[in-house]
Amino acid sequence: MAHSNPLPAHPSGPAQQRVWDYVSRWPLRSLWNLKGVPLSTVARRTWRSLIADNLLGRAAELAFFFLFALFPTLFSASSVLGLAARSASSIYYRLLEYLALVVPTSALGMVLTTFNETTANATSGKLTFGLIAAIWSASVGVSAIQEALNTVYNVRDNRGYFHARVSAIGVTILLALLATLTLAAMLGGDYFASIAHSRVANHFAAAFLALLSRIFFWTIATALLTLCFAVIYFWAPGVRKRRWRWLTPGATIGILAWVLVSLGFRAYLHYFNFYSVTYGSLGAVIILLMWFYITGFTLLLGAEINSEIEAAAAERNLSTTPPGSPPNSSLSQPPLVPPSSPQSMAS
Repeated sequence: MAHSNPLPAHPSGPAQQRVWDYVSRWPLRSLWNLKGVPLSTVARRTWRSLIADNLLGRAAELAFFFLFALFPTLFSASSVLGLAARSASSIYYRLLEYLALVVPTSALGMVLTTFNETTANATSGKLTFGLIAAIWSASVGVSAIQEALNTVYNVRDNRGYFHARVSAIGVTILLALLATLTLAAMLGGDYFASIAHSRVANHFAAAFLALLSRIFFWTIATALLTLCFAVIYFWAPGVRKRRWRWLTPGATIGILAWVLVSLGFRAYLHYFNFYSVTYGSLGAVIILLMWFYITGFTLLLGAEINSEIEAAAAERNLSTTPPGSPPNSSLSQPPLVPPSSPQSMAS
């Protein structure tokens, strides 16, 4: 998918554009310190921008690309593991089973069935094609995230197509690695818990060690999931200056919303699953697509919250800062050169 640099969905008046230019050039050190901005203001701005940026439509776009990338990714992964060792593919199968915590049962069953089929038929030719198709299709999905976050931050991406695509491929590989490590951490918790039950004679001591094992590894899994959000929020927006943040209010709300809504969706399907009646054999595909829609929306919602916190703080700072003056250092890191200098304008 080419980077078409769509027009911003936010108001494009001079005052608003100055705010978003400020956000792009001088990001806040921390998004947890609102600097006197009321939470109600952030919530109101987020709701207004959620509608203006068409996040519901953007989430549907992401859901399509996520679904498009899923099966080529499983195809290439199963080809690599199938050529390496059958036991390796069975381990990856066990990793995928941990997705049952958030993915609806029927949709996950379809994914696991496809994984088994592609693993059983892995060949060197399929391996080459699968890797190329998976990396390309998945990077297109990451490019869609980038365009969506450019809209959220009201910026035009100045990166060239080649630069953007290479970066997207790199981020795709990194996110795939982090997702695998997240699932592996969950598996590790259960593995060491089973060792504790089999090796420790005392029942209470074994249960205590098993609990500590699960808490430790699930903490690692949570940290890795948070890192996935941090990587996306750091890389995707085409802002002038990036600032790394491990945990942001948007990521926190996005992760919690993703987990809660996914669990709610699973509960709904358990008691009121009309998808199979309505869509027949396509019911599992529609359910998986709906879950990807939820994933895409919560991801964009977190980014919208972060951007509106920065925009609200920027408006507050600009209201007390004459045009052309350096930003308030208490709100953001000052630039290395004054904004009015040729060096700053060139950047």
